[in-house]
Amino acid sequence: MASLDHINLVVDDLDRMASFFQELGFQIEARDQLEGEWISDIVGLKGVKAEYVKLVLPGDQVRVELIRYDQPVYSGPAGTGEAHQPGFRHMALRVDDLDERIRSFAEQGIECIGPVQTYEKTGKRLVYFRGPEQILLELAQYPEDS
Repeated sequence: MASLDHINLVVDDLDRMASFFQELGFQIEARDQLEGEWISDIVGLKGVKAEYVKLVLPGDQVRVELIRYDQPVYSGPAGTGEAHQPGFRHMALRVDDLDERIRSFAEQGIECIGPVQTYEKTGKRLVYFRGPEQILLELAQYPEDS
């Protein structure tokens, strides 16, 4: 493997989620419609019609792709669940000033799940919070970023 290319999140409200990631500092790199046999073959679903937004943090190479499927309609349970459930659980965002980011979040009505913790082995300070559609995210600050 050469590197991580992107992380894909399936969402209900594409505009709201894209705005949320933009508020975190991401920039929209692309936005497009997805449909046709090629995308249906890739994801293993028939009749795919979807829209996606590709976002990137300036200077980073890993993209976050948000996708909303219009067809086929998903009728299973919503949300990402709890932190201990198997499968994709959260994405961590590295920050330079954790306390300032938390203050900024509080002003926007975004609350952290618990208090800031320090991982003793590395000195990394971290905290979890929920974004739109209950996505679980982590903010992480390493000692060298202080």
